[in-house]
Amino acid sequence: MVLISRFDPWRSGLCTCPAKLTFNPYTGCDHGCVYCYASSYVRRFSECRPKKDVVRRLMREAGVLNGELLSVANSSDPYPQAEAELMVMRGCLRVLSECKCRVQVVTKSPLVTRDVDLLGEIPSMVSLTVTTDDDQLAGLLEPGAPAPSARLRAVETLVRKGVPVSVRIDPIIPYVNDDPEGLVRTLAGLGVRHVTCSTFKVRPDGWRRFSLAMPDVAASLRPLYFELGESRAGYRLLPENLRFRLMERAGGLARRYGMKFGTCREGFGHLNTAACDGSWLLKEKLS
Repeated sequence: MVLISRFDPWRSGLCTCPAKLTFNPYTGCDHGCVYCYASSYVRRFSECRPKKDVVRRLMREAGVLNGELLSVANSSDPYPQAEAELMVMRGCLRVLSECKCRVQVVTKSPLVTRDVDLLGEIPSMVSLTVTTDDDQLAGLLEPGAPAPSARLRAVETLVRKGVPVSVRIDPIIPYVNDDPEGLVRTLAGLGVRHVTCSTFKVRPDGWRRFSLAMPDVAASLRPLYFELGESRAGYRLLPENLRFRLMERAGGLARRYGMKFGTCREGFGHLNTAACDGSWLLKEKLS
């Protein structure tokens, strides 16, 4: 089985990402995010384990790349708790530093700052998810993930070291984190240049976890998703007009604080002011 594949996991027509490749050094994830959708298609998702011979396989597959954008990783965080000792992702970055490709690291972990030396050797940027700046709320939504306060310190470190950072405020959930102005203001102050947002897209397993974690909020959201909302590619989405208002407000906040903005799989590409995934930052780093 090949390690690197073309990034197009949903084929729904909603994805506005530029053409890129992707791979996951690990299978599964230990963040335990209640809203996660990857658990619906990755077997034993909560059992995070490195892929077999991943560094050797990457060396073989990445050796034929020639400037392609490679996103690491879009299903399983490349910096789970085990990475601190296993250093699988660091080994992968060493390989990529020898290959002609551009690298986008997608993570929730401040451990990415450990590898700032390798990221500085290659055309790279980091897309770091900060769903909320409230550590207590994040403990309900992302019980196994590092606290947002630690992630914000990582953002500050990366920017100071010259690694471009895009932040995903994702997902935005009504009654939970739908007023992100304070977070957006903080990110702008740290030197973040781009924000990506999307709404909570519901799969059955994620809805069960969310309902257990936040039962009162789930009761309020149920009619929005299951009576007034719509079904797309196996997901339940909020009503289109509500999704648009949430994304329009987030985009307005980004512009107010001097940042570019992108939506993720919402169907509102006209709200994007730069490539939705923040990969445009790579060109600025190279210029």
